[in-house]
Amino acid sequence: MVWVLILAVAGATAVVFILRLWIVLRFQNVTPRESLGLLIVAGSGGHTTEILRLVGSLSGAYSPRHYVIADSDEMSANKINSFEFTRADRDSSPEYIKYYIHRIPRSREVQQPWLSTVFTTLRSMWLSFPLVQRIKPDLVLCNGPGTCIPICVSALLLGILGIKKVIIVYVESICRVETLSLSGKILLHLSDYFIVQWPALKEKYPKSVYLGRIV
Repeated sequence: MVWVLILAVAGATAVVFILRLWIVLRFQNVTPRESLGLLIVAGSGGHTTEILRLVGSLSGAYSPRHYVIADSDEMSANKINSFEFTRADRDSSPEYIKYYIHRIPRSREVQQPWLSTVFTTLRSMWLSFPLVQRIKPDLVLCNGPGTCIPICVSALLLGILGIKKVIIVYVESICRVETLSLSGKILLHLSDYFIVQWPALKEKYPKSVYLGRIV
């Protein structure tokens, strides 16, 4: 009898969770604001270079800017600081100056066995949710590093729990011409806007948005 009750509660919880997820993904009731809090996921190497090009094209209305990087990624931290310092030199208005760098554990280290990534990803997700819940961004912008998975899932959870609807924008790397990255395959159906930079990807994945080369 006890097991029947447990299964009934678990089933009801799963139904509510799926319903909330459907509502969050389908409806985008975002109140217009003068500024939008932006959470940017930066990965090592080319991912950071591409995402900074995207951020450079945004106006000061996207402020404050919260960058999330892997805890061992010093190169990205240096690139972000250099980018923001250069940007502040061009325009010293308060909205351009506000930026922060946050660190979370990597979902997967280089050459790490795939089986063990389940545990490292869960750990990263466990630590990501309090960060995203504290920031409560209006928009998450990412372009493929594994670090974006726990961040985007945490952003979805904010909506599912009724805390805040967060818009997720995923831009597939310019290097992806015919196939999506692993992160892209995961987030294709979870992001609000999924942008690709090659027409072949748009044909293969109709849900995506093709705007030409944007980085």
